[in-house]
Amino acid sequence: MSENDKEEGVVFEIAVALSKWGESKGDQSDEDDCVQVLVNEFRKKGLIVERVVGLQNEFVRLAAPPEILGKAAAELKFRKRTHIGMDFPFEWDEASAFVRLPDGSLFSWCERFRCYNHIIYGIVNTGKSIVVLKSDCTGVDWRPGESLLRKLEAMRIVKEVFPLHDERKRKQLLKSWAMNWLDFTSQPIDDICSYYGIKIATYFAFLGMYTKWMFFPAALGLTVQFVDFGSFQLLVLPFFFICQISWAVAFFQFWKRKNAALSARLQIYDLAGHESEYKSLRTEQSLSASPTELMKKQISDRMKEKASFQREEWFRWLMRLRNDAFIILSIICLQLPFELAYAHLYEVIGSDLLKFCLTAVYLLAIQYFTRLGGKIAMKLIKYENNENVEYRANSLVYKVFGLYFMQSYIGIFYHALLHRNFRTLRQVLIQRLLISEVLENLLENSIPYLSYSFKKFRTVRNKLKCEKGSSTGKPRPIPRIEKDYLKPAYAASIGQEIEDGLFDDFLELVLQFGMIMMFACAFPLAFAFAAVNNITEIRADALKLLAMMRRPIPRADATIGAWLNIFQFLIVMSICTNSALLVWLYDREGKWHLSPGLAAILVMEHVLLFIKFGFSRIVPEEPAWVRAARMKNVTQAEKMCSKQFLRSISGDEKCYGGKKKDE
Repeated sequence: MSENDKEEGVVFEIAVALSKWGESKGDQSDEDDCVQVLVNEFRKKGLIVERVVGLQNEFVRLAAPPEILGKAAAELKFRKRTHIGMDFPFEWDEASAFVRLPDGSLFSWCERFRCYNHIIYGIVNTGKSIVVLKSDCTGVDWRPGESLLRKLEAMRIVKEVFPLHDERKRKQLLKSWAMNWLDFTSQPIDDICSYYGIKIATYFAFLGMYTKWMFFPAALGLTVQFVDFGSFQLLVLPFFFICQISWAVAFFQFWKRKNAALSARLQIYDLAGHESEYKSLRTEQSLSASPTELMKKQISDRMKEKASFQREEWFRWLMRLRNDAFIILSIICLQLPFELAYAHLYEVIGSDLLKFCLTAVYLLAIQYFTRLGGKIAMKLIKYENNENVEYRANSLVYKVFGLYFMQSYIGIFYHALLHRNFRTLRQVLIQRLLISEVLENLLENSIPYLSYSFKKFRTVRNKLKCEKGSSTGKPRPIPRIEKDYLKPAYAASIGQEIEDGLFDDFLELVLQFGMIMMFACAFPLAFAFAAVNNITEIRADALKLLAMMRRPIPRADATIGAWLNIFQFLIVMSICTNSALLVWLYDREGKWHLSPGLAAILVMEHVLLFIKFGFSRIVPEEPAWVRAARMKNVTQAEKMCSKQFLRSISGDEKCYGGKKKDE
């Protein structure tokens, strides 16, 4: 079967990259060869297997029939929604009772990926003796109970297991999403979720809504910047400030509603197999015990369980508090003086050349600080005893954002609040919004492309060197699967073990949001720049994922997690900073007397804080139809389970009574 065709509709979704193995052995394959054994074991598990020899590596492509995935999902105890609205552990024999996803599939991409991992890493030596496998004329001991794939990974025979792009869906998304420039913010979220998983789909849903809502403050900022309001000019900036804060508060409240609706529509569930916070200490009840003894035992077990929960809860809290305090003190004692020194030197130096050199040295030093801070944060997180991967990722987000917050804003605070140099402040904002964002977009899209092009060129060149002098002529084209393998992974710049590339994309959005919100009164035009940048960002990120990166490993998180709390924090900070900017604009002499204008600014600050924390009570976070559907499912579940539960209780009582009579 060729690389471009799919036999009987088979879609290969997983690939295993191997050291070059096939060409040195010709067409003959030894049954004891470790790679051949791996392929045979894949086939025994029911997977559809195809071996592809590339220019520099060998690959095994894997696909799974629905029945194989269904049985793996049952072993993993996935909980899925049924047609009666209740969530039950999945059973393949009862597959028709479970609701399918909007794209018609039974399992999401995240669930399928976990099933593949369960199948291929679950291949173990079920015999009682050691199996000797051949590897470069040497023997490899495959011990009983040992995972074959992990054994080969440890020996570096298996280089990597990675997801494959589905060319048909990828081309459809390129046409309807990445190259669809006519629709500024609309995106095929259902198709993105089906192909990439809910976490990436949630990011693009947020980015699309954020960009669409950005049109209002962008238009208002252009009006404030270029229209002369005459005698009302002094009232324009306070009005603009109130509108921007109200806009931000309303946006995030309506985003919560959209996120809840999106999760309900796409049927997002908590996947079984995640590390659970609940750890039961219950023991089996003995029929020979009296009801009084059973009652005492249940009370004792509940007390032990409660004590265990409390002990773990407070231990985790103390560990997080210790680590957060360490990070905060490190930022204050080490990074704050460095940032203030840079800002002061930038203020006092008159030569543009010296400013440029100072900035270059600063950027190099900042890279070192950021990497060092990320490594320290990762080490601290390991000792926090977080419940699952998402908790660890959120902890990393908070710690690293503290570093970037200091880097991005402390210099601007210095120019705005200490020196009150609004000309320099606007210059810095323009540099950050125009130069920095343009350069970041160019780098994040060009570096993956250049990295892939260089790896591809080196692979072809090495192949030509190996075949130099042979009569084969030009080397054959590089297979598509090897092209996917040479592409860079969608990984975070910090904490790759627990975060993917969305970490950097969200960080870029957060820093932009803080820049335009906290200094809105100083530079209203920033919202227009941000709106244009975000329109480009949607298509650039889509193109990066579809054409320049490997297909990412899916994540199950259905919200933007800790980033939402950071956005909310920046709204509160923007209320404080913009109020201070207005005070200094209207009180240039620094007399600090409570004139009617300054008193109005203080009152406005308190009103905006009230709006920020009170608006969430006015607009519910969950749409009415989502809440009604959930309540309907709960009612149906209660009706169906009540009788069965009562029967089980009465059956236990009859069994207990019969036991007593026999005695």
